[in-house]
Amino acid sequence: MLNQSLRSQTPAVKAPSNSCSPADQFYVVTGHAGLVATEFSYKKEEEIYGEDEPSEYVYQVVSGAVRSYKLLSDGRRQIGAFYLPGDVFGLESGPTHRLTAEAIIDTSVRLLKRRSLEQAAGTDVNVARSLWAMTAGELRHAEDHMLLLGRKNAMERVANFLLEMDRRLAVTGMMALPMCRRDIGDYLGLTLETVSRALSQLQSQGILGFSGARQIELRNRQHLRNMDA
Repeated sequence: MLNQSLRSQTPAVKAPSNSCSPADQFYVVTGHAGLVATEFSYKKEEEIYGEDEPSEYVYQVVSGAVRSYKLLSDGRRQIGAFYLPGDVFGLESGPTHRLTAEAIIDTSVRLLKRRSLEQAAGTDVNVARSLWAMTAGELRHAEDHMLLLGRKNAMERVANFLLEMDRRLAVTGMMALPMCRRDIGDYLGLTLETVSRALSQLQSQGILGFSGARQIELRNRQHLRNMDA
């Protein structure tokens, strides 16, 4: 499902850009299959698809950031993953989405019909391999996230998150987080207050520094790795 304007009419989408590197799995899939991805933009906090809605498309973040989450019966929100530029999401084992996905900030995504990808995978082994690699990556992340929530204390979870974002976002030693601390807490299974307290403690110990609310510099990665071990 796309948002209401896209459901009700054919969107005025931009031609696919060439910002993907040749090693990009989504790029590899579309290239081998001869498929053309369309591009669509979402505003901050706008839903891309909802839980239990048909999984008709596969998406890739071009710019911005996306969170997937589930609302629990008591009203709490559990974030399953953050998707950043280059990441593929919306891959499902069944016909419907298990989680909701929405833009954290203004975001552009590429999208392809899931049926087109499945048909291409049935006739092209390279497409099938690339789809398997993307799906395996999602499974790996889900397993790591389960262990993070089940086996690590609050400080270890925050350290793990910072190292993950450092790998995915850091430029010249500084990372700009698109998500707020409440998002981080809902991803790590912690309260906003616990996340803020952990970050303040790491800052006071000289392990990280802030330049604005979401600009973070990791000054002692080895200490974080020791905490996360």
